Amino acid sequence: MHAIFPDSPVPLYAQLADLLRQRVLRGVWPPGTKLPSLEALVLEFQVARVTVRQAIEILTREGLLLPQRGRGTFVTEHIRSERSLKLETSLQGLADAYRHDKPKLTLIEEAGVQPLLSATDGLAAPAYQFMRRVHSRDDAAYCVASIYIDQRAFLLAPKRFRLETVVPVLMDLPGVVIASARQTLRISTADVELARLLTVPVGSPVAEVRRVCLSPDGSVLYLGQITYRGDFIEFEMELTL
Repeated sequence: MHAIFPDSPVPLYAQLADLLRQRVLRGVWPPGTKLPSLEALVLEFQVARVTVRQAIEILTREGLLLPQRGRGTFVTEHIRSERSLKLETSLQGLADAYRHDKPKLTLIEEAGVQPLLSATDGLAAPAYQFMRRVHSRDDAAYCVASIYIDQRAFLLAPKRFRLETVVPVLMDLPGVVIASARQTLRISTADVELARLLTVPVGSPVAEVRRVCLSPDGSVLYLGQITYRGDFIEFEMELTL
């Protein structure tokens, strides 16, 4: 039985592209591996030749595969290191990772909007600066971020906040103190808008991260709601004995 669902709203070629993508990213097909022939993939997944070609074309555009005329299709080199994005579990680790990672930031929306806070988040600041943007690397979008920053902190470095990732900027600002921080992660699927922004099929796996930083007075200094492509994210935790 194959994980191709003809009754799914997700097109067959997109389902197949996701299956092949996971084989590459999980190391089933390491860099340099030659893919099975077109006929072998048609037989394995019980789909039409055009479906296989469409799936391979998607992964070729993503830079995962490289068709070579007369030789076949190969997995490109160094794929895992280029696409992997480690989700840090400490604020300092997050700041260090972002400080050395310079993604392209594409602004979608900016406004003065109050975030919807839960009772456990913290107190609301008087005003917030809201930004929604897409982060990408090598022309591949890997996350969509909705960002709320206490406007008092935002006005200390508006240009940096607009051009850089938020956490390193917050930690650099004199007079701004992060008293505590936490984040939660939830596995979900891409809706129509997220699929368009992240260039993935609707229903693709995504990781939703909600990140909250508090000021010493208990007010929410920063709220980040970030949705990552599932095939870009790695989450590592140290297990206690």
